[in-house]
Amino acid sequence: MDESAKQVVDVMSVGTMLGTISAILPPISAMFTIVWVGIRIWETDTVQGLFEKKRKRDAKGRFVKEDEEEK
Repeated sequence: MDESAKQVVDVMSVGTMLGTISAILPPISAMFTIVWVGIRIWETDTVQGLFEKKRKRDAKGRFVKEDEEEK
């Protein structure tokens, strides 16, 4: 196979790859969005209060470890 034929096959291969990725990306991004929204909901004070796992936060809104509360 000569070099020009290999380049044509390479271009076709990249086109196929991009088509496959573009068809796969929407379901993957939807999955990550669902996971992210679930994490954000879990972190709310309301949900943490319902599960009695509410942790203390510092002035910037970050969670504070039990041993750092005294500092």
